[in-house]
Amino acid sequence: MSTTEAAGAAQRRRPLIAPETYELVFGTVYTGLMTNLLLAVACLPLVVLVAATDPAASWPYLALAAPLLGPAVAAAFAVFGAFGSDGSTAVVRTFAQAWRRHLRRGLAIGALATGAVVVAAVDVAFFWGRTVGAAAIPVLVTLAVVAVLTAVLALAAVPEMPGARLREVLLAALVLGVRRWYLSAGALLVLGLLVSLLAARPVVGLGFAAAPLLYAVWGIFRFVLRSAR
Repeated sequence: MSTTEAAGAAQRRRPLIAPETYELVFGTVYTGLMTNLLLAVACLPLVVLVAATDPAASWPYLALAAPLLGPAVAAAFAVFGAFGSDGSTAVVRTFAQAWRRHLRRGLAIGALATGAVVVAAVDVAFFWGRTVGAAAIPVLVTLAVVAVLTAVLALAAVPEMPGARLREVLLAALVLGVRRWYLSAGALLVLGLLVSLLAARPVVGLGFAAAPLLYAVWGIFRFVLRSAR
């Protein structure tokens, strides 16, 4: 066999997709699906309430369970950070360690955001249909949106600023979120899509879409955090 024929045969035997590509695809899919599962487990009381009750009637219980989202989202962001930096697929260990490490601050951030949203929602209901509501309701909705964005940005900052005090993290998140409002608006659209999907198709949203959409939000806010350094 000539050298040219041997080279052609070797080229034909070469796989179309490199093994590294298979590993990357498998690692990405595994990280996303496992993160979705861990999010559901970490927020199980909230998931059960959403699935088994009417949210309009059980909203006080939902408000009590909503702070569980704080440490769970912070842990998911830690998983994304580990996967993005070195391709780590140790999802369960990373999630569990981050959840335990950031439990206190995550619950505090979740509770503050939940309280702000509940107060704003109650006030909106009070002012609805009243003359003063035309001025008060947009302000209340804006404050609720800022509170949510600040909380999510703070949760993204918690793994990046492990030694910072909670007040410092919240203040930095508020300032950076307002200063980079155009990026915060993009993150808000993604969060709105996630909430809409969870409300319409809870199984699809929590089983498949939560991790990719949260990853997009994390990517936006990580850029916001690193652009300030």
